[in-house]
Amino acid sequence: MIESALNQQLREQMPVAKTLAYFDHAAVAPLPSVAAKAITSWLDEATNQGDLYWPKWAKRVEMIRRNAAKLIGASSDEIALTPNTSTGINFVAEGFPWEEGENIVTFANEFPSNLYPWMNLHSRGVNTRVVQVEQGIADINRLFEACDEQTRLISLSWVSFSSGYRFTNEQLHAIVQEAHRRDIYVMLDAIQGLGIFPLDVAKLEIDFLAADGHKWMLGPEGAGLFYIRQQHLDLLRPLMVGWHSVANPFDFSKIDWKPRQQAARYEGGTQNMVGTLGYGASLELLQKLGVSTTASPIADQILAYTQFAQSELKKLGAEIHGSSAAEHLSGITSFTIPNVELAQLRSQCMDVGVVLSHRDGRLRISPHAYNNQEDLDRLLSLIRTCIR
Repeated sequence: MIESALNQQLREQMPVAKTLAYFDHAAVAPLPSVAAKAITSWLDEATNQGDLYWPKWAKRVEMIRRNAAKLIGASSDEIALTPNTSTGINFVAEGFPWEEGENIVTFANEFPSNLYPWMNLHSRGVNTRVVQVEQGIADINRLFEACDEQTRLISLSWVSFSSGYRFTNEQLHAIVQEAHRRDIYVMLDAIQGLGIFPLDVAKLEIDFLAADGHKWMLGPEGAGLFYIRQQHLDLLRPLMVGWHSVANPFDFSKIDWKPRQQAARYEGGTQNMVGTLGYGASLELLQKLGVSTTASPIADQILAYTQFAQSELKKLGAEIHGSSAAEHLSGITSFTIPNVELAQLRSQCMDVGVVLSHRDGRLRISPHAYNNQEDLDRLLSLIRTCIR
């Protein structure tokens, strides 16, 4: 058995585990009970009392901001609560003081949210340089070979959504140090790693980070975070502003354009209150289970599942996409099986309650810490049946 005490603690919070073997957290995660309770409590309060509970909700939002900051080793002044990863990336893409002829460097296997915002700058004379990736493994040397004196920013994913390749913290630090030596900023798309693996943005000196909460952080869709180093606060021109962007947001009768000296200036107007409260409950659950900037028993459990699944899949003749090195593993395993119709196999799995993805000609599984040995055995048994 590869389960731990933590596995059972988290599993008790996941109603989905009663019926499904759910291996698709790299897409959209099911909600834990604490998140559902936070959402239904808000619905009851908003339905029965209108905004009389608003001061309570506002205090809760600021607690969530502090918890999000704690998760990544930041100050709460450096955190904006956002609807998704794309929003955070666009804060940088559209707010950065670009000059014609400058460029961004990124990898070819990035999720579209980390490509389109940069490509959209072409009309402003800013170019996107895309570095090719082989076997799902990003090459840091190639990354910097693509940079020149006109490169202003590198944007990369901490964990690849397609191959599951994870940059180690040592690699991230080396990338940031070399980039800063060349006067290049670093943007990190952290959605496929945040909530699992320890990350300290202050120690790594990452400039910008964005992530939604609906994957590994087990939150609802439409609620996440954006991080900006305090020293860069005035670097970005806010993409959108509103009453919440100013230093005195509740003084509606006095128009005084003094932007807040916190990342919250980028939030603009009224927040997705219900989504944020649900996200906050999930985040608090993960932190109670030990996820921090220095350690994560959740990561330990997930990596044990990844190693077990990859070992068993290889015995069945599967070809794993990405690195097999332990330090680069994540919660994602993408694979093919020769002479097997993968779309049909996925359909058969889905029919019996085993949930996984079919991406770019490969099957992708992404278990969380609440999955158990029985879940994995269900998946492997189906694959064995299919290849006989």
